[in-house]
Amino acid sequence: MNDWIRELPKAELHIHIEGSLEPELMFALADRHQMTLPYNSIEAAHQAYQFQDLQSFLDLYYAGANVLCTEQDFYDLTWAYLQRADKQTIRHTEIFFDPQTHTQRGIAFEVAIAGIHQALVDGQSQLGISSGLILCFLRHLSAEDAMKTLEDALPYQDWIVGVGLDSSERGHPPSKFTAVFDRARAHGLLTVAHAGEEGPPEYIWEAIDSLKVSRIDHGVRSPEDPKLMAWLKEQQIPLTVCPLSNIELGVFETLEQHPIKQLLDAGLRVTVNSDDPAYFGGYVQENFMAIYEALNLSQQDLYQLAKNSFLSSFVSESAKEIAIAELDAYMHQTLQELPPLYNTL
Repeated sequence: MNDWIRELPKAELHIHIEGSLEPELMFALADRHQMTLPYNSIEAAHQAYQFQDLQSFLDLYYAGANVLCTEQDFYDLTWAYLQRADKQTIRHTEIFFDPQTHTQRGIAFEVAIAGIHQALVDGQSQLGISSGLILCFLRHLSAEDAMKTLEDALPYQDWIVGVGLDSSERGHPPSKFTAVFDRARAHGLLTVAHAGEEGPPEYIWEAIDSLKVSRIDHGVRSPEDPKLMAWLKEQQIPLTVCPLSNIELGVFETLEQHPIKQLLDAGLRVTVNSDDPAYFGGYVQENFMAIYEALNLSQQDLYQLAKNSFLSSFVSESAKEIAIAELDAYMHQTLQELPPLYNTL
């Protein structure tokens, strides 16, 4: 099944590119810039990637980003992720990046976006992975700083598909950024937002009503509000769920408690993603495999999750049809080859 999941065509819609910074690359970039890291070895860095909650993770996340200084650094970071994605049959990816993480430490906006963009261009031409880039605002910073970041981004609008909202959720409701998102939409940018991870279901409603989002990132607290569940099903607003991340950050104690199967069975458009894979112990394939084992998912479930990833993406309808046709062909071929135990369609 691990091989089958690896070869399953899929898209990833919730990946923070800074969160794909593996310790090996962190050390290489530190050497490039003659920087000293707070770890004695790569293994020590791996061991330090332990968290109690979202904030303790973010503290390490922002510290690790300090090695990203040049356009080449951002290119190398993005290219490393795309190579992993290619090995896991990810046909399309929509990548988050946090420009404020870098501009606040003196790295120009154009340095970060230029390196990421060039890697995405090469990912399309060399690996056949299509992509979109989503600029995320850090919600623990002010709305004024977010607006300035949006102004910095507008000259590069052709490289950006949308804007999002991430970082510390508690105490920072989506409505804080209504004016910023209004301006982004006025310039033709799509909108998404992290909501309902540590924050309550009310934050999901705010993201829908105030920010007019096309997708909810996480949204795993939706089951606490039956009316919200019904609305998400009726409107087919996608949820970009990150199971391993939710466990590592203590949102749920075990994968067996995770609601992704409940959300899927309820008819919501749920997708599987990796969030910050270098820190949370797994990319998309590992997330698929983990929930398959913990929640006793069928191949029909896995197929629907993969199909949802394409349906929820920001690609054209024709591109979605092509991707789903490849997915259907893969299912038809492999179900004939698999033993009856796994032939669950």
